[in-house]
Amino acid sequence: MANEKVEFQVYNSMTRQKEVFIPKEPGKVKMYVCGVTSYDYSHIGHARAYVAFDLLYRYLKYLGYEVVYVRNFTDVDDKIIRRANELGEDPTALSGRYCQEFLKDMDDLQCLQPTHQPRVTEHMEQIKEMIAKIMANGCAYTINGDVYFSVDSFPEYGRLSGRKLEDNRAGERVEVDSRKKNPADFALWKSAKPGEPSWESPWGPGRPGWHIECSAMSAHYLTHSFDIHGGGMDLTFPHHENEIAQSCAACRESNISYWMHNGFVNIDDEKMSKSLGNFFTIREVTRLYHPLALRYFLLGNHYRSPVNYSISQIEIASESVFYIYQTLLDSEEALSAFQEGTETAKNAKGRVTPQAQECINKLRNELKTKLSDDLHTPTILNAALQEALKLMNSCLTILKKKQQKQQHLSASLSLTELLKEVKAVLDVLGLLAGSTCAEVLQQFKERALKRAELTEEDVLHAIEERALARKNKDFARSDQIRTDLAAKGISLMDITGTTETAWRPCVRSIQEQPIAPAQPKKSAAAVQEQPSSPAQPKKSAAAVQEQPVAPSQQKQPSAAPQQEQPAAAPAQQDHPTVPPQ
Repeated sequence: MANEKVEFQVYNSMTRQKEVFIPKEPGKVKMYVCGVTSYDYSHIGHARAYVAFDLLYRYLKYLGYEVVYVRNFTDVDDKIIRRANELGEDPTALSGRYCQEFLKDMDDLQCLQPTHQPRVTEHMEQIKEMIAKIMANGCAYTINGDVYFSVDSFPEYGRLSGRKLEDNRAGERVEVDSRKKNPADFALWKSAKPGEPSWESPWGPGRPGWHIECSAMSAHYLTHSFDIHGGGMDLTFPHHENEIAQSCAACRESNISYWMHNGFVNIDDEKMSKSLGNFFTIREVTRLYHPLALRYFLLGNHYRSPVNYSISQIEIASESVFYIYQTLLDSEEALSAFQEGTETAKNAKGRVTPQAQECINKLRNELKTKLSDDLHTPTILNAALQEALKLMNSCLTILKKKQQKQQHLSASLSLTELLKEVKAVLDVLGLLAGSTCAEVLQQFKERALKRAELTEEDVLHAIEERALARKNKDFARSDQIRTDLAAKGISLMDITGTTETAWRPCVRSIQEQPIAPAQPKKSAAAVQEQPSSPAQPKKSAAAVQEQPVAPSQQKQPSAAPQQEQPAAAPAQQDHPTVPPQ
């Protein structure tokens, strides 16, 4: 079953169905994803899109394809100019700064660098050449230095979104201009206004319209015919619809095989929108939660489904990733100690247990079958990966106990192979950090302290106070200290066989929290109004126990699922018969 050939299928927005992926050129894939307009910090809607397409990029490479991945920057635009004027800053300098901030966010989220990241201001010649071709083909016209695309010249306009021209009302997503032949006509070139950046052109000084840039840059790097064009669902109309029209107008052979779109983000069961003030930048989230937790949360939902962002969801994701890395670290340390303590371990001919081999085969098979089914990530995270981690912890338990050498050797070999396979899966999912496991866990702990508004000294002092209470048999006080810390997201763990107590982050037991990870200032980031279709999050108690507990198995619908939340384990008490006060 592990060697069974699986066909990669993707959902094509153009045909509205899943299709077997067949690249235009065998072994090679060309893909273009619409990038950000760089005038502010990127928000979690951007994270949703670029994590989804980073996963696609990684998986195509995993399948052995040679991939050319292009993701652009819009670095000249009305929003950029408006924001620069507000700040009294040069538009080019402002957009350049936010391009770099975006790249930092992408690095934090483990998104691989695309092959090319073109900027509009560096491709004016290609844009003007494409506009000239469109005009030469009779599909555009000029009015006082402005150039408009004539939608009436393209009978197939609306085939991607399913909208008809008569459905478009003036002023709805398309700029109202009484000079236009059809209210739906859109700008290819905008004449210069005083104080705005402009470039010389055959139609006079000005700058490009928004839509033409992607058509020109994708054609420049990938030709007019390539495999995948992606972006957020909100770009289907008018952006991608207009791209198709103008690209075909410039080149009759223009053809894109698969159009792929990711779903929206909702915030605490409400649509994410600027007017509601409930959208958050990636930076606001990662200040209090590790970027891997945000990526894990996003991958816990099918990329086409709506995703509901809430404190409880991101905390459970954080707990899950901490558990993964704690298991990895424990395994690395145990294997290192076993190898050092057993002279024959390196040369011994032992066998991986049948249970471990079956688990490895299942994890490998699930990765390929689920990702080949339109990048279905939730099942991998919530089933196959959790089973592997659970078995790794079972192997760790065997290595800690006094067992026969053959049992230890078998557990060691099984753990080695499980560790290798789990890391391979995490790498494909983009969840394998470049830092050591110990460093990642420390980063999680630092953010947990920040959320709890505590220092590590505060926690250590509480541990000492609790130890004294236990010594004095004041179990009510001991329980209360532990419960109070758990409510703030700090779990205390008594190390078996010692008098030591360690701490780790956990899901906070108090759920009456602000909907944002921080109290953010309202950002000028562009956020599209999005329909709400969220999952209903369950409330969770704090998970407090010695060995990190894997999230419980989650049920997933068969199509475009949303993540359900596993319930964390109830907080332990130091003395069951004495309730905390």
